[in-house]
Amino acid sequence: MRVVIQRVREASVTVNRKICGKIESGLLVLAGFEVDDSAADLDWMAGKIVRLRLFGDENGVMNRSVIEAGGEILAVSQFTLYASVKKGNRPSWSRAARGDVSQPLFDQFVARLSAELGKPVPTGVFGADMEVGLINDGPVTLSIDSRTPE
Repeated sequence: MRVVIQRVREASVTVNRKICGKIESGLLVLAGFEVDDSAADLDWMAGKIVRLRLFGDENGVMNRSVIEAGGEILAVSQFTLYASVKKGNRPSWSRAARGDVSQPLFDQFVARLSAELGKPVPTGVFGADMEVGLINDGPVTLSIDSRTPE
């Protein structure tokens, strides 16, 4: 499982000109899945995301988690995180799980994030052509892979 996390002042997802998910201050999480991803990957990633200290404390030091900062999380499925550009100029997504595998994984991941955060986690529409809008705060952007936690 791979994610790109962006600390945001606000973020939203629009499908067919209708906002389907929106948050104020918090984290935008773009999530991609492989066929071999397991419940352990989902649990580890959800726990890591909600506990990452990416928000400023009273001294302006990134020392508070999204939970401690009272922030929200917006999750968007993004298979393109598994792009391979090794050969040629057209990316291959052969490592990304197909929709019938990745949609249940995404749904389970969102449920785990929501449980960890203690509030609902809005999302985009799985498989739809989405427009994601955000105001990146910092900017703070991280990329994490459950297979290579560094």
